[in-house]
Amino acid sequence: MPESVRERASAQRRIVVWRQVALGLLLFGYYLLVDANRSAGRRAAADRHGQWFFDLEQRWHLDVERPLNDWLAHHDVLQTLANYEYAYTYILSALATLVFLLWKRQDLYRRARTSFVLVTGVAITCFWLLPTTPPRMLPGNTFYDTVTHGHTVGSWGSSMVSGANELAAMPSLHMAWALWVSVVLAAAGVRRWLQVLSALHVLVTVLVIMSTANHYLLDAVAAFVLVWAADRVSRLIFPTAAIVGSADAFFLHVEQYGDPQIVGGLVFLGGPGGVPTRAQLRDLVASELPHLPRFTQRVHQPSRWRRARWVPADELDWDWHVQAIQVADRAGVHAGTAALAAQRLPRDRPLWRIVLFEQPTGERVFLILMHHSVADGIGTVLQALRLLRPLIDLPTPPTQPTALQTAAATAVGFAQLATDGGKPRPLGTPSGQRAFTTAGLPMAEVKRTAAGRRVTDLVLALTAGAIADVHPELIGPSHGTVRVAVPLMIRAPGAAAEGNATAAVMVDVPLRAAPTEELYDEIARRTARLRTPTRALASRWVMAHLLRVFPEPAVGWFARTVYGHRFFHGIVSNMPGPTEQLTMAGAPLTEVYPVLPLAPGAPFVLGALSWNGVLGLGLATDPALVDADRVAAAMVARLGQLTAAGVGSDPRGSEPKVDGQGRDPRRSGLSLAGRDHRAAPGAVSPTPAPAASAIAPADPPAGHRTDPGAAPAGS
Repeated sequence: MPESVRERASAQRRIVVWRQVALGLLLFGYYLLVDANRSAGRRAAADRHGQWFFDLEQRWHLDVERPLNDWLAHHDVLQTLANYEYAYTYILSALATLVFLLWKRQDLYRRARTSFVLVTGVAITCFWLLPTTPPRMLPGNTFYDTVTHGHTVGSWGSSMVSGANELAAMPSLHMAWALWVSVVLAAAGVRRWLQVLSALHVLVTVLVIMSTANHYLLDAVAAFVLVWAADRVSRLIFPTAAIVGSADAFFLHVEQYGDPQIVGGLVFLGGPGGVPTRAQLRDLVASELPHLPRFTQRVHQPSRWRRARWVPADELDWDWHVQAIQVADRAGVHAGTAALAAQRLPRDRPLWRIVLFEQPTGERVFLILMHHSVADGIGTVLQALRLLRPLIDLPTPPTQPTALQTAAATAVGFAQLATDGGKPRPLGTPSGQRAFTTAGLPMAEVKRTAAGRRVTDLVLALTAGAIADVHPELIGPSHGTVRVAVPLMIRAPGAAAEGNATAAVMVDVPLRAAPTEELYDEIARRTARLRTPTRALASRWVMAHLLRVFPEPAVGWFARTVYGHRFFHGIVSNMPGPTEQLTMAGAPLTEVYPVLPLAPGAPFVLGALSWNGVLGLGLATDPALVDADRVAAAMVARLGQLTAAGVGSDPRGSEPKVDGQGRDPRRSGLSLAGRDHRAAPGAVSPTPAPAASAIAPADPPAGHRTDPGAAPAGS
């Protein structure tokens, strides 16, 4: 990180102790100012308020203070212990917690301090506006005053604190501080025994404040409400240590037993603007860090039973996060991408990395990778757009369904998912290797060939037909059908780029060496489920909401059970992209391709990204089952055949450009660099890869609104 950026980041984290002490003294001064008013009128008002609360509790049969006080009056030793607990523990525990946060958890300190100031400040204001006499001091009361009878050192019955504000029953600050400590320790994720001890302190404090007749039950209730409200407000101001959403944590669990769940993009740079250096790229990312929160956070999971959280990373290792690698040609780019996407991202640092492939020709390729828990396919595109100029936003659905419509559609979706049934037949034994390749299809030809139908259906037809052409041996084992997970976007307008807002719908696609047009028609009939959000919403509800109520080991079991070859053979994801020329550090983008992860045991994943007039295909496969280069070439050839036959086109036809460099498959073949760009299991640690997310704007109007739904398979 450049020194200036590092210094700014350190300054933002630094907490000045003397300012915290000054803030505490200001609060204490406010308390003394309120307590200075000891007029007879204030005492009379406090008596009225205290009697009103006590009468209200009696009417509601909540006056538990008297039986507790009567019991304590017959136990001298417990009276003394209760007085000491009342006098000291709430102060000592609160101060100890603040010191602990300053020393060990400064990432949580500001939020905790803010809630503490709110709790204390609002309570003191209540003492001013609503003075309340405690039960033991009510005129004509029959409570046993343990404070004055016990003469405990430091208690309100001793001369040491004879000036304390005794008309401050509502709310109970003793109760509020004890509860605040418990809430903060839980947020800090301290050891379980310490949280249990703090919870016991809260329970003991509740009993002590009422049995000593220092507070009413309603004072304790008000303290609970006050702490809750202060915690909510402070979380809005300082949203730190966010819990990893269940839909995001799903892919952390998947990675524990399969391939790395890494999603990203491959960007080819060139042209008159020159190409960026590694240092320029590092400075560009550093300048955008305020807009990329997950780039400065890491995953922290204290134990397998506790939910993971996003916590600030101590420091960014820029030498690791932004690297430059020398490669000979495009084949080297593909091989390097396959190897890097097969490596797990370490959990002790933010889950992203950027690699600049440098070729002898001067062409440079920018590879951005991030964990699927950070973002889905569209989220990755949105975050990558922060590094490009000019800054633009992708189109999002103009309207969202109402809560009632969503609930009804989700209920229907559950019924549909329950009746879908069936498991795909295995295509072979996975090898643990990975191959990756790219191809580009001109968007104008794709749209013309689609002729008003969905581009996603055309991509499915090209994929299935190409696999059947290249691997006829798979037709028999699959019984002529492959099950494909098609991720769909459910991202609301203006939603953050972080997190997964997709689900996937399963589609059975014919696998046979038939004309593409025939496959296209059949697939269009089978993908009607993609045009309704019901299955997708049901699946999304499970991922985003239902999984929250289960312990983490159960979520892990669910991930192992539903994700991978036992439910589908592959993933095909079609995503929208910008329609204008963009640059990175002054260098124009010439080609852009998605990089998606393989699901455990599934032989292929295809990402299609519409970008500036080209539908970029990024195909990752298990090379023992599917040959990435040959399948990609067959897809381009099939589109070329459709174009040559005039399918869906106007009579004038068009010259088919097949990749970002405008080459023609009928003359020069496919622009696929190299064959067998594999990552051997010994060279890279195997892990599953995520799918992309959304329906590209190339689809006709119904699809262009990005269908709002999908099921639990990659994004």
